[in-house]
Amino acid sequence: MARSSVAANVLMVVLVLAGLFAARNLVQEVLPELSLDQVQVLVLYPGATPAEIEESVVRSIEEQIRGVEGLDRTEATASEGFGSVIARFKSGTDISRALNEVKAEVDRIITFPAEAERPQVREITSRQNVIRLLVHGNVPEATLKELAYDIEEGISALPEVSLAEVSGARPYEVSIEVPLRRLRALGLTLDDVAAAVRQGSMELSAGKFSTDSEEVLVRTLGRNYDQGDFEDIIVLTRPDGTSLRLREIATVRDGFADTDLSVRYNGQRAVGVDVYRGSDEKVLEIAAAVRDYLAAEVLPALPPGVDVEIWKDDSVEVSGRLGLMIENALLGLALVLVTLALFLELRLALWVAVGLAVSFIGTFLFMELLGVSVNMFSLMALVLALGIVVDDAIVVGESVFAARERGAHGTDAAIDGTRRVSGPVLFAVLTTATAFAALLTAPGPQGQLARAIPVVVITVLLISLVESLLVLPNHLAHLPPPDAPNRGRLSRRLKRVRENVDLALKRVVDGPLDRGLRLAVDKPSIVLASAAGLMVITLGIVNAGIVPNQFLTPIEGDVVSANLEMPIGTPGERTSAVAAELEAAGHRALERIEQERGAAGGPRAGAAAGARHEPLEVGVAVTVGRSAALY
Repeated sequence: MARSSVAANVLMVVLVLAGLFAARNLVQEVLPELSLDQVQVLVLYPGATPAEIEESVVRSIEEQIRGVEGLDRTEATASEGFGSVIARFKSGTDISRALNEVKAEVDRIITFPAEAERPQVREITSRQNVIRLLVHGNVPEATLKELAYDIEEGISALPEVSLAEVSGARPYEVSIEVPLRRLRALGLTLDDVAAAVRQGSMELSAGKFSTDSEEVLVRTLGRNYDQGDFEDIIVLTRPDGTSLRLREIATVRDGFADTDLSVRYNGQRAVGVDVYRGSDEKVLEIAAAVRDYLAAEVLPALPPGVDVEIWKDDSVEVSGRLGLMIENALLGLALVLVTLALFLELRLALWVAVGLAVSFIGTFLFMELLGVSVNMFSLMALVLALGIVVDDAIVVGESVFAARERGAHGTDAAIDGTRRVSGPVLFAVLTTATAFAALLTAPGPQGQLARAIPVVVITVLLISLVESLLVLPNHLAHLPPPDAPNRGRLSRRLKRVRENVDLALKRVVDGPLDRGLRLAVDKPSIVLASAAGLMVITLGIVNAGIVPNQFLTPIEGDVVSANLEMPIGTPGERTSAVAAELEAAGHRALERIEQERGAAGGPRAGAAAGARHEPLEVGVAVTVGRSAALY
């Protein structure tokens, strides 16, 4: 490779072009998609108490699915109106097969109460919300919900988005109320009215009839959707041909389900629109498309008194981490270039920096091949690998530089210098890769989350090894001899600076470093005792909890949340009233913080200080039955 410039350059160009092309196709997400190895069985039982649900629903499910293969444990929740059982399976279990087995076992249960709804069996997945929009204003709830549905349809039609859903809104409901005295006067029951409504609101196939030229399918279209359609349903037909319609005996309301659910944003009624990311979609592209759609289509067409806010945007975290990686990469390359230029040659330093860039760009190619996305963990791994892969190229470059100083030139210097350090460089990379490879076998969801770290680091290390041992020597073989005359003023100045730095380095090597090495060789017991003492201290502070042991380090976020739960049986109105007090307390806290900001900025710098801070706001208060949350 040192003698074949074509082969070395082709390898480098292939890594760069293929890496850049793959980088465009890499999936962008906040956290990697993973299987949680969990299946949930949910049964709705309106009006039932937690004790009734535990006895008649939860225990039946737990006993029935106990024999499913691969089941690790179950976690059950019995609450007002519903029961939930989460089946956790052992790592490595085929979750699709487990889901089918759980569904089959649940379908065999025949002891569920008649009032309970059909069980819902589903796999628990980590579906990722990219952006949450809030449509808010002092307008009727129906207006907000219809606007939210319009926004949802528009966002779902974007080519970058595959799924958007409306949340935080009560479902539509047509309620029919019939006074008891009217039923008695007509000799009817509620079951009779319900049967008439069912028969008067359905679509049925009526078969088909054939002619000589065609075959015609016959179907009755009678499904009702709004209040007027239901009011026209015939409830009773008399022998004389007269009929009684539903509007004449009942009160029909076309509104929302009677549930204790409300969402407020800064004191105004609100409805959410959640935008999710598909398996092959990019977070940054989704966020940009949604923002452009809001600015161009939604905001100009909103009616007076209604506004749309972006409440949660995960693309900010991804773009921030991506910017940090690019910043660290550029800073690392600059430091490497400056440092090598001080100790070695400028051209040699440039080729070493180019080799580092090639290693990272080529990593994108293998990330795509191995199914690793651009997420918080893979970006962290790239930042981590930046400080590791520098060693290979620097060691090879310094060795080639030393060979040139010993009198070798051109290709001979590149080959001799690379051979001298090829063994240490190879084993340094392999030992580091082996250490990270241990993370590949980490079990459970945490292991799946962290899988990107060893994959990315090992890939960067191996590409850096190939680049350092095969491509870099060819480039260094074409450097001019050390004794070649320096034609430029900059080259002469750099040579003088390098000579001064080299002189200072030799003083350190021949002085403190030499004395330290002689002490370590002459007194090995002191070195071994110091190492053992340091190991004991390290293990002690870890076991004592002084250095915390955590999978993910807690990081301060941008949202403060407060949650409250009222006693069982608390009316929704009471929970809403308490939530309003909590919301008011949030507003008071924000006002106090804003005042402190202004005071910290000083009387003359108030405007400037305010311009430096993001605005604070009470975002959402959600009330469901007896629980509430404030963000």
